[in-house]
Formats: sequence, C-alpha cells, structure tokens
Amino acid sequence: MLSNFFKTKPVIDESSKEWIFDTFAWCIEQLDGEFFKNNSELILPNNKFYPGSSTSVEEMAETIFSNTLKYSGMTSWPIKLTAAETFTQKPMPQLIFESRLRGEKVNVTTNANSALDTAISYKVEGDKLAPSTPSIDIAFHSSQLNQPQDLIAYLVQIQAGILVNQNGVLPPGGKEVLPQTIDLVACFMGFGIIFSNTAYQFKGGCGSCNNQNLNRQSALPELETVYGLALFCVIKGIEIQQVKKELKSHLYKPFRQAHKEIILYLQQTTNPEHKLLTTGIK
Repeated sequence: MLSNFFKTKPVIDESSKEWIFDTFAWCIEQLDGEFFKNNSELILPNNKFYPGSSTSVEEMAETIFSNTLKYSGMTSWPIKLTAAETFTQKPMPQLIFESRLRGEKVNVTTNANSALDTAISYKVEGDKLAPSTPSIDIAFHSSQLNQPQDLIAYLVQIQAGILVNQNGVLPPGGKEVLPQTIDLVACFMGFGIIFSNTAYQFKGGCGSCNNQNLNRQSALPELETVYGLALFCVIKGIEIQQVKKELKSHLYKPFRQAHKEIILYLQQTTNPEHKLLTTGIK
C-alpha cells in the first residue's frame, strides 16, 4: 500500500502515450523516415540554429523562414513567405513527389487539376497556377518578430500541416485529432523544445505587439508536447543537457520523467511498431 502511495504519477495518461507512440511510428513510415534518421536534429532557439543579423524586418523574417524550411527538410518545396497585407487565402494545390518527401534531392510537380481541401493558400501567376512551380504562401506579420521563438513555432506548425496534408494518409486518430497530430509532427521534425516553450501563450497585450490571428494556436497540450520532445530525444540519442539549457524551467522536470518513462517502455514493450522506434526507421 505504501509503495503505491509513493509511486510517481505518469507524465501523461496511457491513451495519450499510446497515441504519441503510434503517431511517431506513422511519421517514420509516412513522412520520410530516411530524412528523420539521417538529417533530423534537435532544433534549439539560439544563434547556432538561427544566426546572423538583418538590415530590415523583411530580411530577418526571410532568414528565419529559410532556416526553418531547411531544418524541416522542405527547402525544395514551393513554399514562400508573404506579407499579411498582401496574403490571399486560396486552396492549396496537390503536389506530386517523384520519390522522397523531404531533403535536398526532392523533385516536386503539381497536379494542376487538383487542390487539397485546406485553409492554406497558394500564389497565382496571372489567371492560373504555374504548371510546374506552384507557390504555397505563408502569411507573415512584422509584429511577429517581437517574439522570434513564437514566430518559428508558427512557421513550423504551418509547414507540418502542409506536410501532413500533402502526404494524404490519415494519421492515427484520423481527422478528429489532426490539429494535435500536426503539433506532434513538429516535435517529430525536431522542433519539440520550441513547441513546448510556446504551447502556452499569454493572450494579453496591445494589438501592435500581439496579433492573435497570426500567433501559433497550440492544439497539443503542454505535457503531451513535452512527451513528444522526450520521445524524439530518446530515439535520436540526444543528451538531455541540451534540452535543459533551452527548455522553460518548469517543463524540465516532466521532461526528465518522460525521458525515463520512454526508455523503460521501449525496453519492455512487445508492440512491434513501437519497438521499431528504437531503430529510428524500418
């Protein structure tokens, strides 16, 4: 009885844990596990990953955007940053990939007769979509640069949404949990620290410094996001000290606990899909 009294409560409930493991396994299967294994790294919100200075708001935003695309493996995708003032929301075109989804060697074309049913728009050239180089635009407001980490999370969330929608295969839980899945995919892509740090956002402030329409709207709860971060670190063999330096202080304790829980679970599980996570890729 006393042993149960002093037993540590799990970071998240069992069904959430199962869904996170199932979704990571789905990500490796569907979202280019080869890139995950060979190229994905833990992206930190510091000068190592986002270096340099800029002479204008537009240049700074473009630098952050291009670095984020690079780390997500979507540099070859026809995604562009556009000022919110000139942004027009239109259906996103269906892209066609000749081989892999992510990385430098990605060949992508568009199905001119098909568009995805999403809220993300593309840029038009004249009266029609360019046949081989469609542009999927992401709206940007200059005030978002006041909080660069939130801006990065906002960009990654949209990029993860584009990736999931273009893949076309529903993740575990289906459409009902698609917003939560997109946030977890961002953790899978290496942005778990940034997403954990921005999972809770203060909604106050004046209009000039807090444009709520363009801030990232988190769908995955804070602790589940931290759990996704911990799973990424375990699979990739990342030292937890890297996380401690950048993660919000109140989140480090649940991160450490989640890290331990995940290691123990992967050692004991008989679930074949989850077992494969210890190798990073099939």
